[in-house]
Amino acid sequence: MKTFTLLLGASLAATALADEAPIVSRGQYLARLGDCAACHTAVQGPLFAGGLAIESPLGRLYSTNITPDRQNGIGEYSLDDFRRAVTEGVRKNGTSLYPAMPYPSYARMSEADIAALYEYFMHEVPAVAAANHAVDIPWPLSMRWPLRVWRAMYAPTPVPFDGGRYADAQVARGAYIVQGPGHCGSCHTDRGLALQEKALDDRDGAAYLAGGSIIDGWSTPNLRGNARGGLGAWSEEDLVRFLKTGRTDHTAAFGGMVDVIAWSTQYLTDDDLQAVAKYLKTLPADGPQPARQAPVGVLAGSPGEQGYLDHCALCHGAGGQGVARMFPALAGNNLVINDQPQSLLKIILEGASLPPSHWAPSTVHMPGYASVLSDQQVAAIGNYVRQAWGNEAKAQLTAQAVAQARAPQVEALGKDRADIGWQTVRPQPYGSQWSFSIQPHGPEEAGR
Repeated sequence: MKTFTLLLGASLAATALADEAPIVSRGQYLARLGDCAACHTAVQGPLFAGGLAIESPLGRLYSTNITPDRQNGIGEYSLDDFRRAVTEGVRKNGTSLYPAMPYPSYARMSEADIAALYEYFMHEVPAVAAANHAVDIPWPLSMRWPLRVWRAMYAPTPVPFDGGRYADAQVARGAYIVQGPGHCGSCHTDRGLALQEKALDDRDGAAYLAGGSIIDGWSTPNLRGNARGGLGAWSEEDLVRFLKTGRTDHTAAFGGMVDVIAWSTQYLTDDDLQAVAKYLKTLPADGPQPARQAPVGVLAGSPGEQGYLDHCALCHGAGGQGVARMFPALAGNNLVINDQPQSLLKIILEGASLPPSHWAPSTVHMPGYASVLSDQQVAAIGNYVRQAWGNEAKAQLTAQAVAQARAPQVEALGKDRADIGWQTVRPQPYGSQWSFSIQPHGPEEAGR
């Protein structure tokens, strides 16, 4: 009888584990979809143990430990505590989270998805006893009680996403991902004076996903249907390929989007990638499209052209055509013609790397020219590529703008700091493949 009881108990335990496995696996997928690791993993730190420095207009924040450690992490959180933190921005002790945590977007997540995330973090993620860092924000800005007012004004009451307002089920799925766990608007929607997103979904007007915010010195692209600077010229296939591999025939990921692809979108299913692409292609341009500008006299025979031929044409082509999925084309490239040229300047000065992924393992590095070219030379080359080959960007670069772009390099990129890393190729936490990350994290989480 005793043996039978033990066998029965073992059988029931095995059944319980089998029943739990699908929800944990779903939770892991949702953690990838939400890009949780990119923020909650410190440089050279354990997965999800927090400590990553996040620069904000108020000061420096640090991501928190979200492993199931009982003292420093979320090990004492109930499902209700977890739900409130993720969707309302309120910690177990009742204090408010800074809106660097995209809880206004997560407020749209379904109960089932929140529960799956909770099961994953509680039962699959290893507990790490890593203490949380205090924020580096001067008093009185460091007081958290005003965040309650901010939440009341700018964070929606959590309401499950209503896919019924979309006629197409695939578009509805894409909208859920983009507006909810994917929190695309956190970067690609401009922010107001209180640092709130000006729109949280497509019902809030044309500001949604229209770009405009400058993040860590990068200008964030418009994801709407604008013919110039947006996704008007992109096909759904282009978008799927970009999110999966970080590259298309005419462009490549840069800035923070490299991290998004390295940690998140390369792991999404093809069905979800197709849904995201289809939804984004439903968004119209954010306003009347400007007429093409006349060239401003910086082309043939100019110092900018000569500088381009000397330093850039070998890879990007004399005609700016690039090499498909290897060296991005500059002709018609949204980064090049963007009204806000910060990203172009950062790449010229600091260089960039084409991000490898599980689906496109090759990588190509572009060197930075900060120590090679003067401010005037950088401005001349920048103006040349913004006007050549039909680009006809409306804003001209100046040597002063280049000097301003140089200024924050050491402080922002952390040349001599332990909490902010340099660009590197490194293993990702969800598989054995190599991927590029703008902020390197420790190798110890590779292969999990």
